[in-house]
Amino acid sequence: MFSNTMRGTIFKLLSLRNCHTRYRKKPKYGTRFLIDKSKIFDFNAWDDVEWDEEQENQARDKVRINSEVKIPNSVIEKYENEADKYWDAFYDIHTNRFFKDRHWLFTEFPELAVNEGESRTIFEIGCGVGNTIFPILQTSKNDNLKVYGGDFSSKAIEILKEAPEFDSKRCNVFVLDASQDKWQVPFDENSIDIIVLIFVLSAINPLKFVNVIKNIHNYLKPGGLVLFRDYGRYDMAQLRFKPGRSLGENFYVRGDGTRVYFFTQDEVRKLFEEFGFKEEENRADRRLQVNRGRLLKMYRVWIQAKYRKT
Repeated sequence: MFSNTMRGTIFKLLSLRNCHTRYRKKPKYGTRFLIDKSKIFDFNAWDDVEWDEEQENQARDKVRINSEVKIPNSVIEKYENEADKYWDAFYDIHTNRFFKDRHWLFTEFPELAVNEGESRTIFEIGCGVGNTIFPILQTSKNDNLKVYGGDFSSKAIEILKEAPEFDSKRCNVFVLDASQDKWQVPFDENSIDIIVLIFVLSAINPLKFVNVIKNIHNYLKPGGLVLFRDYGRYDMAQLRFKPGRSLGENFYVRGDGTRVYFFTQDEVRKLFEEFGFKEEENRADRRLQVNRGRLLKMYRVWIQAKYRKT
């Protein structure tokens, strides 16, 4: 039998061990590399996975097959003219559950972590229901931080404003069609420090990309920064499209009516350099995600870039 003192000591040791197990630091996002391919199913994801020539050719063939445009022009115009309705319906179904966990946000974009005493103005285009805005507000309690958010969907803005994390003193969100030639926004030109474009440019008609980049240039301060992350060419999502969903070259419509484009690094570079931005980063983030239960391999490709207004 243990004495009361011994029981107390054992209880403390077990508690410390459980605490260590629960709060043990996870591997840093973006640092798990697949060196031994026999261990591919040991983890759920691997970083910077390179494709061989055969895999690249297979992806190119799939895109060639699913890129033939079979949708009538009248239907393509409907997706364009009623794009806001499709996104409203999307958020009506998903509310605030979509892309809830952006654990990579500050690892990939440390510029979004605002230190105490710093004065910074951040504008997110396509803010959705706040899955980037809320982590920024929660990470910094700085009163000199001002965050703006614009989204095509009035439903998304409604959900965002009703969330308990919404701070109307430091945050202003509004409906914005970023594809329009001129923006109606509650701030002046040359006034924003950072503009965020995360998985939003891909939802816009490629013919209107230049409108978005032009306005970004107009509203950023000299020296201001654009943070970009979006779908890359041959991402798993592109390869999964069936023939008959293509609206144009590398541009598709999903089953719910929302649209998506898949970029190359060169396309992103040309868009920003056309307006005189200086490139600070432009890379293809190739990630291998696995389903260990079903032994499935899923290759993701995202383009991540940073451009500064000179």
